[in-house]
Amino acid sequence: MSLEQQFEQAQLDVKTLTKRPSDAQLLDLYAFFKQATEGDNNTSEPGMFDLKGQFKWKTWTDKKGMTSVEAMQKYVDLVQELLQTNK
Repeated sequence: MSLEQQFEQAQLDVKTLTKRPSDAQLLDLYAFFKQATEGDNNTSEPGMFDLKGQFKWKTWTDKKGMTSVEAMQKYVDLVQELLQTNK
């Protein structure tokens, strides 16, 4: 199975989790997905009262420079880890 196929399957698999991942894991899933699909974060930072948006923005920005392939692989790896521990 190609990495792209694994990435697509991981997007489906993550929806089957019966336990909610930690906030940090959710942020990493978000950031790896965005980095894989859109590349480096070029959006403006959310306002100071949008705490959730700030955390998501910072986590994605921290992945700057990571290639799409690396981000896809990290997303797939994290979903596999979550499937083993949170199902």
